[in-house]
Amino acid sequence: MKTTTATAEVLNDLVQINNDRIEGYEKARQELKEGDADLKTLFLNMIAESQKYKMALAAEVAALGEDIETGTTNSGKIYRAWMDVKALFTGHDRKTVLNNCEFGEDAAQNAYKTALEEEDIPSNIRDLIADQKASLRVSHDEIKRLRDAQA
Repeated sequence: MKTTTATAEVLNDLVQINNDRIEGYEKARQELKEGDADLKTLFLNMIAESQKYKMALAAEVAALGEDIETGTTNSGKIYRAWMDVKALFTGHDRKTVLNNCEFGEDAAQNAYKTALEEEDIPSNIRDLIADQKASLRVSHDEIKRLRDAQA
């Protein structure tokens, strides 16, 4: 029973990280200018990606008989507030938005890494987490590449 609860807690942490990611990309889309249609489309894809991952994680939590988290993490809320303050001083330029997004992607990678370090997670759930982490890494690298391409 203890292992089931611990596994559900890990999964719920990842649900919250994906909720943060969804909110972060929705906020980032609002900060972009009209000429940034490419990023708006990319961010929509990343929102959809996190919604898909969140649903897969939530299904595993439900299968364990535990309650599914619906909120965001405290660190996520702090991250979004930091984005708001930073935007006031730096504007909404493309590079700033991408910098903020990379910060969020780094946080997601760290959360998934921490989840994979947990002992006693069933192998099927460990595989799910590892697969999601790998896909999120591709998104992280795309954000970093776009950010680095800015002057």
